Amino acid sequence: MAFEGLASKLQETLKKLKGKGKLSEKDIKAAMREVKLALLEADVNYKIVKDFVKSAGEKCLGKEVMESLTPGQQVIKIVNEELKELMGNEESKVEFSQKGTTVIMLAGLQGAGKTTLAGKLALHLKKRNKKPLLVACDVYRPAAIKQLQVVGKQIDIPVFSMGDKVNPVDIAKAAIEHAQSNDLNVVIIDTAGRLHIDENLMDELHDIKESVEPNEILLVVDSMTGQDAVNVAQSFNDKLDITGVVLTKLDGDTRGGAALSIKAVTGKPIKFVGLGEKMNDLEVFYPDRMASRILGMGDVLSLIEKAQEAIDEKKAQELGSKMMSMEFNLEDFKESMAQMKKLGPMSKLVEMIPGVNTKQLDRVDLSQGEKEMKRIEAIIDSMTAKERKNPDLVSSSPSRKRRIAKGSGTNVQQVNKLLKDFQMMKKMMKQMKGQQKSLKKGMFGKFPFM
Repeated sequence: MAFEGLASKLQETLKKLKGKGKLSEKDIKAAMREVKLALLEADVNYKIVKDFVKSAGEKCLGKEVMESLTPGQQVIKIVNEELKELMGNEESKVEFSQKGTTVIMLAGLQGAGKTTLAGKLALHLKKRNKKPLLVACDVYRPAAIKQLQVVGKQIDIPVFSMGDKVNPVDIAKAAIEHAQSNDLNVVIIDTAGRLHIDENLMDELHDIKESVEPNEILLVVDSMTGQDAVNVAQSFNDKLDITGVVLTKLDGDTRGGAALSIKAVTGKPIKFVGLGEKMNDLEVFYPDRMASRILGMGDVLSLIEKAQEAIDEKKAQELGSKMMSMEFNLEDFKESMAQMKKLGPMSKLVEMIPGVNTKQLDRVDLSQGEKEMKRIEAIIDSMTAKERKNPDLVSSSPSRKRRIAKGSGTNVQQVNKLLKDFQMMKKMMKQMKGQQKSLKKGMFGKFPFM
């Protein structure tokens, strides 16, 4: 879970202040010491931590906090604002060309995840009605071109390549011409990386930059490398004047030092973060939302956006209508679970819910719910179409239950549990419908004109 350690420590520290009716200078100084330790343990740059604590501490000792009726909440508000400031305050959008082709050049060290990120970014832009072209300019790493072609095929996005014997500058220029003649309006250039920063790498990247004049130069860095990621960002920025940073593998980085340090050190914003291995696991970076997540205040906006993007509204309405009209069957039940699964793993969703304590979540095995959903799907898949539409056929037949259990790798008790839970759910829907009718009837009695 991203920022897990930092979030847990900050939430614990600020919780102590929340319960106090009045805060003394000693209380605030003690809290700031704990905030400082939490940030240093999260691998945040020492100078940044020092400035952060100084600024937050001075504001917390101000008249507004000391004389407030809810001083603890005021302190949380100040820490939240300081975190937002540290990460860039607001979303930094991709700069698209007003007319013609937008060129996005990706740079970074080998192993940072540039090629996969190129695919994720292309898919992200495709969902927003752009027409991207992936360009294979890494002619040195074995199978780099093939990897990009596999990624492109997976997400149904074209890939431009000229083999590994052509100069990357010539490939980049030819790719832009190809995009323009094929009505593709975004070119994403996947460049070569090295295991370390060297002059040859920088010279080549500089030559590509000079020849194609990209709208964006996004540096891809592995967030799990902590302060090394910040040092890499600073070096690339000095040489290329990057326009933004993409942090990969943020879901595996429990500390989060890179995300909290990069903007302050380089002055360049984080534009996207990679939060998983799937092609959909790329998110726009919102400093305000990330600060809220860190402080346990949730991220309802991202949760809503995720739902709007993932769930088919028409199907959701159809399922809702079926539920209320009592036509809901096991086929529909399976479809409703498929819609829920599109939102992603439960562990990522709960981070966005306000008030959820990440420390307490460690004691809860969220994967159990996901395993249960898979088991239910397997049981339903082992039924015939007729049985799914009429579960009573299964309820009254022990032989059918045995066949379904065997086909789904479960047992008869688990099949019975599904049938019982499904019937209970239908009963609840019936009660809800009855209550709805009673309410309507009562309203008509009081207000005949309705």
